This record gives sequence, C-alpha cells and structure tokens, in this order.
Amino acid sequence: MQYSGITDVGMKRNVNQDNFLIKEYAPGILLAVVCDGMGGARGGFEASSTAAETFVASMDAFIGSYITAENTIECTDSQIHRALRNAAIDSNKAVFDRSEADDALKGMGTTLVSALIVGTTLYTANVGDSRLYVAQADEINQITHDHSYVQYLVDIGRISEEEARTAPNRNIITKAVGTESSVDADVFVTEIDPTVNPAYVLLCSDGLTNHLAPEQLFEILKAETSVDEKTTTLISRANSLGGTDNITAVVIVMES
Repeated sequence: MQYSGITDVGMKRNVNQDNFLIKEYAPGILLAVVCDGMGGARGGFEASSTAAETFVASMDAFIGSYITAENTIECTDSQIHRALRNAAIDSNKAVFDRSEADDALKGMGTTLVSALIVGTTLYTANVGDSRLYVAQADEINQITHDHSYVQYLVDIGRISEEEARTAPNRNIITKAVGTESSVDADVFVTEIDPTVNPAYVLLCSDGLTNHLAPEQLFEILKAETSVDEKTTTLISRANSLGGTDNITAVVIVMES
C-alpha cells in the first residue's frame, strides 16, 4: 500500500483544528484516522489531537493482541467491529474528561473517521461528518453516512443531495466525539475487489467536501499522479475554490 496525508489551515481560518494519523503495522495492515475539531481555537485542536491519538492507541492494543507472524490479524469481523467501537468510546472519554477538567475546553468535540485495512477488507468507523470514500474502476462511493442536520433532511426527503451541498446550515453535526459522556460510532465493512487495480481510499474533513463534489474527487484520485501529488492536488483545489475551512485529506492506494 501507498499512502499520503496532508492537513491545511485553508484560506479563511487562523488555526488548524484538524488532525490525522496513519500507522502501517505490516504489509497489508494499515490504520488511518482523521478528526475535525470544534470548540474554539484551542479546544478544537485539543479535541481532534486527543481523539486521534487515543483512537490509535486503543487500536494498537487490539491489533498487537491479534497480529500474527504472517502479518495477518486472526480474529473475527465482530471482534474488529467491537474494537473500532471501543476505540471511539475511548476517544470520546478522553476528550470529554479533558473538557470537564478544564473550563477553557468546555464543550469541545471532534468528528472522527477511520480506516482499518486488513488485506482486501476495509473496516470504517465514523462519528460526525468527516467522510470516507472508495474509488475503484469507474465509480466513487461514499462509505460513511454523515451525522449532520442536512443529511437528516436528505434522509427524510426534505432536501436533495445537490441542495445539501450548498445548504447554509450544513456545518451542523448531530453527533461528535467528546461533547457527551458516551458515543456510538457507525462501523462499515467494504470488500475491495482485488482483481480491479488500483483502489483508492480517501478519508477527509468537510473542508474538502464543502468545495469538491464526489466526481471531482474521483477525477483527482484516478489521475496518473503519485499518491503525494493526489493529496496535494486535493488540498490546493479546495483552497482555490475558497478554502473556507481547515482541509485534511488522507489517500491510500491499494493494489494487489
């Protein structure tokens, strides 16, 4: 696997409250997480960095218990599901406890989207409106489902997906890490077709998707460029269209 990640302050903000981490445990086993913080300049950064670091530490303990000398993870899907949910719970507790202990951090929180790749299986966990996409062959698919007010309006048929992209209240999220004493992450499992190469996995904050539609993301991911150039182009394109928020993009290239 090849991978690259960039986080950028954007064109309008003074502080970057996004964070990401990528960790490769062995060939074919990789973990990535993107967090988009909220709660003021200090609070947002503290929330996103705490959540990302805690999430990876929790998954470290799990993967360390099940990884084999042959670089596989010997456990069931349900055990991985539970580990991802528990990692989100651990992250939530870490952020919430810091918020409760420091008046300057009261109310801080963060989105969280993660990818655990084991061979050709992609396990995704998310809380909030940071997203994960998979692009393969001639299509791009959003794997995550936003926890946001505009997504709720789409779900009940009040507005269309197209209207949601420009809705004035699209930054209102309905679930976050750290704002409440408990949280439950959504977990998705995606089987990547090993006969169709390559497959691209994109994790990103809404600073990217507020400016670039899925078809534009697909065009950049599928271009004949290096993985570093793909992340750089995603960030620069979003900035050229206004860069109204912090922007984070992690691209993973899977080839069999």
